[in-house]
Amino acid sequence: MTDLMEVIKERRSIRKYEEKDISEELVNRVLDAVRWTPSWVNTQNWEIVVVKDRTIKERLQSTLPKGNPAAKSFVTAPVVLAVCGRLGKSGYYKDKVSTKFGDWYMFDLGLATQNLCLMAHHLGLGTVIVGLFDHDRAKEILNVPAGYELVVLIPMGYPAITPLAPKRKEIKEFTHYNMF
Repeated sequence: MTDLMEVIKERRSIRKYEEKDISEELVNRVLDAVRWTPSWVNTQNWEIVVVKDRTIKERLQSTLPKGNPAAKSFVTAPVVLAVCGRLGKSGYYKDKVSTKFGDWYMFDLGLATQNLCLMAHHLGLGTVIVGLFDHDRAKEILNVPAGYELVVLIPMGYPAITPLAPKRKEIKEFTHYNMF
């Protein structure tokens, strides 16, 4: 069994993929990791659009600004996962915002995205989290309904190249005890 810390340390943003399909079983295992993500009072406010159609992937690619290093991965990756969140549920109690930070959906989707990417890596797949794109155009392309936001697009496939780990802060550089 793989050590969890090993999976966390070895996961990278992958932007080049092998020309190899991902089985439905592996896609479902990745989606099952999303399913088990914790969320605000178990709202499970995520929706995932699994995109395999090349034409739709090309249309999504066109929503990225020029120079985005993940652009080519949209058509070379066998799957692009669009992570969407339902608005007005997470962070609410009796239909009223109950935290200083308002709608909590971004936090829940961050957790779901992390589960997705770690499970993909554990299964030998690579992902890259893409947040810089024209969200409204991509939302139209995927027919995301009102009341939901498309937050990230995640190309997923078998890595052709795995980059080295970037430098990380030491624990003492970001840790405070008892007070900031």
